[in-house]
Amino acid sequence: MALIKNEKITSRDVDFAKWYTDIVKQAHLAYYTSVKGCLVLEPYSYAIWENMQKVLDGMFKELGHENVYMPLFIPESLLKKESEHVEGFAPEVAWVTHGGKNELEERLCVRPTSETLFCEYYSNVVNSYRDLPKLYNQWCNVVRWEKSTRPFLRTREFLWQEGHTIHETAEDAEAETHRMLNVYKKFFEEYLAIPVLTGKKTEKEKFAGAEYTLSLEALMYDGVSLQSATSHYFGQKFAKAFDVKFVDRENKLQYVYQTSWGTTTRMIGALIMVHGDDNGLVLPPKIAPKQVVIASIRNNDEVSKVIDQINEELAKEGIRILVDKSDKSAGFKFAEYEMKGIPVRIEVGPRDIANGKVVVARRDTSLKEEVNIADIAQYVKNLLVDIQQSMYNKALKHTQERTYTCTNLEQVKEIMNTKPGFIKAMWCGDPECEAKMKEIRGMKSRCIPFEEEHICDECIVCGKKAKHMVYWGIQY
Repeated sequence: MALIKNEKITSRDVDFAKWYTDIVKQAHLAYYTSVKGCLVLEPYSYAIWENMQKVLDGMFKELGHENVYMPLFIPESLLKKESEHVEGFAPEVAWVTHGGKNELEERLCVRPTSETLFCEYYSNVVNSYRDLPKLYNQWCNVVRWEKSTRPFLRTREFLWQEGHTIHETAEDAEAETHRMLNVYKKFFEEYLAIPVLTGKKTEKEKFAGAEYTLSLEALMYDGVSLQSATSHYFGQKFAKAFDVKFVDRENKLQYVYQTSWGTTTRMIGALIMVHGDDNGLVLPPKIAPKQVVIASIRNNDEVSKVIDQINEELAKEGIRILVDKSDKSAGFKFAEYEMKGIPVRIEVGPRDIANGKVVVARRDTSLKEEVNIADIAQYVKNLLVDIQQSMYNKALKHTQERTYTCTNLEQVKEIMNTKPGFIKAMWCGDPECEAKMKEIRGMKSRCIPFEEEHICDECIVCGKKAKHMVYWGIQY
């Protein structure tokens, strides 16, 4: 059964950008402030972020990571110590030049990322191999002065986590780089119900200052890709720039090996764009602030009693519940909770409970079913599991349908101008060919997958011998 179209939301098939903005506003996820690119995260989006934090933080700590907090400001001299890094971030840096009325002797950068701060700290606290590894993470805000902004996807200030680890050997550091990418993959697929590609960034697209970058790439409903998390291997580049040394097992001085990895509130944007529909959010149960709403159709003592009974039974199962006994009309309530994307709605009315039943509606498909009140707890538990898996399967099917194999540029142009998605194509490794691909709707390499397919022998651009199979796509 199809949902009745919410007239406050532009259809995503008519104007995807307007649809996205409408949902952000109508679901009360974010409020625009007087500073471009700086948003108020309203209670509902922050509750989603808190659930994301809770799950990821637990996953990090299971692997031995500890949370720390670094300062907001970075002295200019410190930022400049690693030349590649500063060059990569210079266009996006916000600077503090005055403290009160006094001009500062040295400009302070408002952190766009914290590698330099961690390096300064590590250089002072690490002495011996016995001090290693250091497995640290911080939850914080960062500032990057983006020219064009969009809520959650690209803002000047955003929330994120950034892991920063140092190790005794290159093998340990590289293992950490891959391990953390797999943590993100598990989180996206098992909690956010979003399928992802994983692989290595090209030299042109890697993080500034990294030896290499591993990436998670997800495809949105409109066929545009979103870089969703990254994990970087630095080798000894930062260690040498910041003199982060330790005495090894043979009593010799060595430089540490380093990683960093992170993801941001753009995950909320991904949830909207992968799962949302023309009636609002559709949230996977594992991450939804409220998994079930129990709503009265008409209020009387018997209805209230049944609602309380169901609430108690579901709460015993650890299910997150919202109870609505308000005198709002049933239609108003249902539209509100569809907008918020609550996975399951239980409708309690006098006519149904007279027959020992309630109506259960699932948000992802809008299907309804009458369920015996005596069976409600087990039914809802099973339903939440089914919704989570069904949402992943639907997103995976969409990604598979919008992933194309191409052997010439005319195919790529046709796809990108009609029904974009991920393009699989061979590449010779020449940055000039990579730049040539960008001429097609600003398309970029997304990643070189760990398991490359052999599509053909020739580079799709120049026809020379290919080195890699690459996923390409338009990006947010």
